[in-house]
Amino acid sequence: MTTIQNPQGSFELDATIQALQAIVGPERVSATESDRDQHARDQSAHPGRLPDVVVWPQTTAEVSAIMRHANQVGAPVVAWGAGTSIEGNPIPVHGGIVLDFRDMNQILKVHQNDFQVTVQPGILYKDMNESLARYGLFFAPDPGANASIGGMVANNAAGIRTVKYGATKDNVLALEVVLANGEVIRTGSRSIKQSAGYDLTHLFIGSEGTLGIVTEATLKLDPLPEHFSAVTAAFPTVNDAAEAVFGIIGSGLGPAALELLDTKTVTLMNTEEGIDLVIAPNLFMEFNGASEAALNEELSMVENICNESACRHFQAGVGREARNRLWQARHRAFEVMVRHHPNQAYLLTDAAVPISQYPVLVAATDDIMEELNLRGYILGHAGDGNMHTAIFFPADDAEARAKTEQINSHIVQQSLALGGTSTGEHGVGLGKQKYMEQEHGPIAMKLMRDLKALLDPNGILNPGKVLGQT
Repeated sequence: MTTIQNPQGSFELDATIQALQAIVGPERVSATESDRDQHARDQSAHPGRLPDVVVWPQTTAEVSAIMRHANQVGAPVVAWGAGTSIEGNPIPVHGGIVLDFRDMNQILKVHQNDFQVTVQPGILYKDMNESLARYGLFFAPDPGANASIGGMVANNAAGIRTVKYGATKDNVLALEVVLANGEVIRTGSRSIKQSAGYDLTHLFIGSEGTLGIVTEATLKLDPLPEHFSAVTAAFPTVNDAAEAVFGIIGSGLGPAALELLDTKTVTLMNTEEGIDLVIAPNLFMEFNGASEAALNEELSMVENICNESACRHFQAGVGREARNRLWQARHRAFEVMVRHHPNQAYLLTDAAVPISQYPVLVAATDDIMEELNLRGYILGHAGDGNMHTAIFFPADDAEARAKTEQINSHIVQQSLALGGTSTGEHGVGLGKQKYMEQEHGPIAMKLMRDLKALLDPNGILNPGKVLGQT
């Protein structure tokens, strides 16, 4: 018998594999190195860790039975969607069982007249929206990657459309959740307005699988816009672009997307086929309107605001094909960066501040990156105050790594000082745990730990995440 030791205690792996096989069948349980390796790391730079066994459940009842067994023997359990997160959120740092939701990937019901859909957690975001398009509907939060809905709920994913439609938490009405002991609860309802009792739905959203495992979600949808226009605007400096962001949001205009990219990012994006941007800091924007006349009026106001911030080039009315290429290129920006920096290590930052402070954060970040002379890029979902940097450095250069960590800490400290947060959309995962107490305070942290202990007394749900080892 193989005994697995972990902070939760120890469990007999062979006996657990047999128990899992009895629940789902031998063909959906694997302890092969290849399957374990595929579930050892996400797309972050955090080191991977092999789970002890991988399971592919197909029903809520199976997930419930798996959790009952894991809770009895003290085996860690980590839920797995598409593995696209970039803060180490699903890395099984203590081994144990990975639940891969690949086979729970169905649209269960489209409530077309209510603009809602009920889905299983393994369905992929882009695949779901492709199916919903036939109803003239879509799920607005757009993380860029083809993430799973379960993963988006677990991390409260956001993206380019958050400025208009909100993050995942703003678009989830109800959940089915399996608790650590195997009990199944339902939270929320299909009513848009809900005031009955504690808001358990939002307790689980963004908890990164540390409080329960989502097995079903009812999502709020929006109609696909009939009239829209993509816009690009180039500015002399990244600070000028950030000032324009504040002007656009402050004017009461409602962009569906508002992205900022610095000159280095734009230069890389121009290597993509069909992209020919002015080499300067750029804003990418998209606006929706009830009519062409209303849309044109809004675009005229946007152009005036950009010109007040020294805009060098403004282009509206980008056609559908060019618009799609533009957003595809934006979504692939990080992939392009990695391709242009082969065999280099990287660090991604993810801070957010009130929109009035966005120019301050961008300017401070630009200054420190210049001061430390590191190869980095600034980009982000500017319309909701969310800024990212991607910094690349030789993996074996300890000095460069230390400088990179210094920049990350500087950005977080600056964001907190400006009334913001250490993580806007990537979640706490592994990299942001050290800032949690500073951001929330000791009393709030104690309450979070108490909630964790209440819902997961044996500490088996994604241990080592969000609150660290509890």
